[in-house]
Amino acid sequence: MSRVVTWLQRHENRMFFWANHKLNHAVLDYLFSYITHLGGATFTIACSVLTAIFAPAPWNTVGLQAMTALAVSHIPVAIIKKKYPRLRPYLVLPQTNIGKSQLTDHSFPSGHTTAAFSVLVPFIMAYPMLSTALIPLGVLVGLSRMYLGLHYPSDVLAGCAVGTITAMATVAFFH
Repeated sequence: MSRVVTWLQRHENRMFFWANHKLNHAVLDYLFSYITHLGGATFTIACSVLTAIFAPAPWNTVGLQAMTALAVSHIPVAIIKKKYPRLRPYLVLPQTNIGKSQLTDHSFPSGHTTAAFSVLVPFIMAYPMLSTALIPLGVLVGLSRMYLGLHYPSDVLAGCAVGTITAMATVAFFH
């Protein structure tokens, strides 16, 4: 079993360094420093609450679903972060390129990626045509977390899964 874990960790570190080193460019430094905020609390809460309150039907229902999914999705994130305290990559891997903000809480799973997908998925489920724009946006939020040295690929993947599953369950609950 330890050989499998070692193999997985080695490959995850390679994927992390690809996102964190190989993509390194001044334009991406600028873009990812803004894209990452699309998964932050300010943007996701504002987007879902404003849509729920001010959008006409049926968009207001989608906004309410996104708002609910966003709130509910952070319960498992908080529990998992406490149960599996994983240090952030920049604290473990000395060659990590880091962005301006350095976080000290636990890495697994990515809260920004969770938030992004918990808000995106209700819109995609209501209007599948939006998936061509929203899925790449969610993926870019996750990629930005690795690019900025804050998360490993498995943190981002777990955040995507938690956000997506919570959002799908929320939409199903509303129906």
